[in-house]
Amino acid sequence: MEYVERSYRRQFRQEDLAFFRVVVRQTDLSVGIRKDRISTDLTRWVEEMVQEQRVLLENYIEADPVFLNTLAPHKVMPGAPPMAVEMAEAAGRAGVGPMAAVAGAFAQYVGQALARRSKDVIIENGGDIYLRSTRLRRIGVFAGESALSNRIAIEVRPEDTPLGICTSSGTVGPSLSLGKADAAVILSPSAILADAVATAAGNLVQNKEDIQPAAEYAAGIDGVTGALIIKGDRLAACGKLKLVPLNM
Repeated sequence: MEYVERSYRRQFRQEDLAFFRVVVRQTDLSVGIRKDRISTDLTRWVEEMVQEQRVLLENYIEADPVFLNTLAPHKVMPGAPPMAVEMAEAAGRAGVGPMAAVAGAFAQYVGQALARRSKDVIIENGGDIYLRSTRLRRIGVFAGESALSNRIAIEVRPEDTPLGICTSSGTVGPSLSLGKADAAVILSPSAILADAVATAAGNLVQNKEDIQPAAEYAAGIDGVTGALIIKGDRLAACGKLKLVPLNM
């Protein structure tokens, strides 16, 4: 399945940052950093970093194909690369397969590396975000055909970053979800954990009555700071998060 236009990306772009795109096979990152830090050398460095991490992960998957295909927690083999280890650990806490955390993992690895070069960093990978900021930010919530889509934003204070803000949907995009949530948004200092838990929470939603239990389940996982679940015209929120109207 080819996913051509990621129109939701306009909901997290910040006017004070410069953005560029890095695409390495299935990994498609939108990278935002301070305008005075961007350069051709830096964009090339980010692309090389993504390529290197992909090679490490792909080589590991060749030796451990279950890691790629399982929908259940999986123990990695000795010598697994750090990204695979962190994905498996987060997935184990969420009760899902390790690949449920892959987008958040790439966002976090790139974001943490760039944070040493720019005090403000935002990395988006398929709806999964790693954010570090010195100012108040508002991240818009895209929820497909829901009446709430592009209507609300999550307000993030600088002191609450670095922060992962990851979204799973059963109605938008190509990623696998066993549920029917329009958006399951999870906040955590770890984007890897947020990504895994977003999948787990989204899997629990089949109808509107499921959104509150799903949000409570997600917020109850150690390391998760907030959860927002949207289905149709209803939402449920738990934990530490502030919702505000999205200024269009």
